Amino acid sequence: MSLRILAIDDSRTMRHLIGAALEPHGYDMHFAEDGVAGMEILPQADPHLVITDINMPRMDGFGVIEAVRATADYACIPILVLTTESGAELKARARASGATGWIVKPFDEEKLRAIIGRTIGA
Repeated sequence: MSLRILAIDDSRTMRHLIGAALEPHGYDMHFAEDGVAGMEILPQADPHLVITDINMPRMDGFGVIEAVRATADYACIPILVLTTESGAELKARARASGATGWIVKPFDEEKLRAIIGRTIGA
């Protein structure tokens, strides 16, 4: 079974880098350019894991975390925050919203895959 990941980031370049890091390793990737689009495709993507940026238009990463946690079908799936932000208050807010982990950009591909593997037990 291929593991499905929904990556939400307003940067086309970042979506490409995430895909390039994960797709060759068998992950079934789905992408959205902001939180609103991410929530719209959540049911069809049916992900095992969500990766979200924090700073995005329309709905930011905190909104994504809260919206995913509010859905019956996806309330328990892991959510990793992938952002340039590294402030302790933002990390605490993300944890309080229900984020599973935090990764600071730019990311190392091997570390990203290792964190995903640990997070979803793959």
